[in-house]
This record gives sequence, C-alpha cells and structure tokens, in this order.
Amino acid sequence: MAKPPAKKAFALRLDPAVHAAVERLAADELRSANAQIEMLLREALKKRGIDVAISKQPKRGRPKKED
Repeated sequence: MAKPPAKKAFALRLDPAVHAAVERLAADELRSANAQIEMLLREALKKRGIDVAISKQPKRGRPKKED
C-alpha cells in the first residue's frame, strides 16, 4: 500500500510577537500553532488567487482484513 506524502517540515523563524499572536489566535480557534500558520498561509494564497488543494490525509486505525 502506497503511503501518502508526509508533510514538509522546515524551520521557521518568527518574531516572538508574531508567534505569540499566532498562538493566541490558534487557542481561540482550537487549533495548534502549526495548523493556524498553515491556515493563515492558505488564506493568504487564496487571497492572491492561488488555490491550494488540501492533501489527502492517511486513514487512521487498523487496516481492514482482506478476504
């Protein structure tokens, strides 16, 4: 079974005030700071006319038994 591509990990340097604002916003919207940054990036890209499709997430749990 082919695995979907993993998310790209990279270091992001942020001004501490920007990071604090992202964390507050994330807490208000019940998201992690990482998910909030991704959401903000998607919104900014869409505003500029670039629509990025959401990648298919891997299924969770134990795979079904094959007959």
